[in-house]
Amino acid sequence: MFDGFTLERVDLGEVALRVRHGGSGPPLLLLHWHPRTHTTWHRVAPLLAERFTVVCPDTRGYGESAKPPTTDDHTPYSKRVMADDCVALMRALGHERFFAAGHDRGACVATRLALDHPDVVQAVAILDSIPIGETLARCDAEFARAWFHWFFFAQPDKPERVITADPDSWYNVGTRNTPERLGEDNFADFHRAIHNPATVKAMLEDYRAGLGVDRDHDDADKAAGHRITCPTLVLWSSEDDLEALHGDILAIWREWTVDLRGHPIESGHHMAEENPEALAGSLTKFFDNVEASSYLHATEKRARHDPEERSDVREDRRARGRRD
Repeated sequence: MFDGFTLERVDLGEVALRVRHGGSGPPLLLLHWHPRTHTTWHRVAPLLAERFTVVCPDTRGYGESAKPPTTDDHTPYSKRVMADDCVALMRALGHERFFAAGHDRGACVATRLALDHPDVVQAVAILDSIPIGETLARCDAEFARAWFHWFFFAQPDKPERVITADPDSWYNVGTRNTPERLGEDNFADFHRAIHNPATVKAMLEDYRAGLGVDRDHDDADKAAGHRITCPTLVLWSSEDDLEALHGDILAIWREWTVDLRGHPIESGHHMAEENPEALAGSLTKFFDNVEASSYLHATEKRARHDPEERSDVREDRRARGRRD
């Protein structure tokens, strides 16, 4: 698993994050979802590492990353704070600007990352998600039935007692989550995480922040008309219920972005584990095109001041047309 990647802990001051990174090329940050750890990307990351320097952390609280104390408003587990962790992590690894992709809860972090740090995020991919504020504003009986855990997890104390009493039953070990389906090493990492009571509590703090401070941040941005200014790709699982619950996913995201594209991936909810080739292909095409456009823009800008570069710009455009 993750052949050629480096596994280490990076101390960021307030937290230390477990991170695996490898490959070469433009930096790309991958953010996992609940209750997984960074190892959920084990089938996707090696494919992306052929073109990108791929960075896969356990976000704070998850897996083997640090689990700082919480507060009454759960701000230490807000997506804003997790996004700040991501910027600090990437800088510690030598990456001042980077691409980012996140799935589900990780997509909420990636969304906040793109909104709060537009000078840092070059492009972002959002997988199986709409903004938390939008989800809660659209909440109805159907959503509450299908995604009741959002509200159960937000309750004090009781969710910890229920989950830690039988983690395997709560997280469908032996049915949906098996070594055969997840891959043996990925399953072992996931299984170890859900059996750690401190990790369970920290994961619940993520959801408690979601119903309070995270929604406040989203609602404030929407009221102020703030949008994601970098190129944005939205992907959703064709066999999951995001579209059934919320309708036109791209229509929702158009209110939050200025440069949007997207399409479904043939998969159940865990697309990185179920259809890694299609997911890696979509991400590679998107980020490659953004990188090529950025290069051409920079070259054209120089060419306006240096006529000798104009022929290079024309050739780059022809070459890009052939690739597309």
